[in-house]
Amino acid sequence: MSFDHFAFQVSDMDSSISFYTKKMGFKLKSRVTNEEEKEEYAFLEHEDARLELILDLKGEYKKSEIKKPYCPHFCLEVENMGSSVDLLRKSNIPIVHGPLETKDDAAWVYFCDPDNNILEYIQWLKKK
Repeated sequence: MSFDHFAFQVSDMDSSISFYTKKMGFKLKSRVTNEEEKEEYAFLEHEDARLELILDLKGEYKKSEIKKPYCPHFCLEVENMGSSVDLLRKSNIPIVHGPLETKDDAAWVYFCDPDNNILEYIQWLKKK
């Protein structure tokens, strides 16, 4: 068994695809509508990370409330936390909490997409 992807529900597929491709560097791999299920799906990739965006075409959507412990969240490993946080700020991506660090282990920051779906950047300070 191996990991395949993570999924987020979104309120507007076009704006979500724009956020993930233009601000986060993902590439759109596919976008389809399932009329029977009344849902639209988009799959995006960034290196080996895959994300599915799901839009309920029946309009049944409630924006997530942001609260600790910020779960569920989609975590991406970065090489340099400082430059990654700078990029979030320059891109006007809301930082939810952090950056935080545990000595000699990891540095991380939580941020969110336009629908309050939580993402995390992590930099491992110890080599795996």
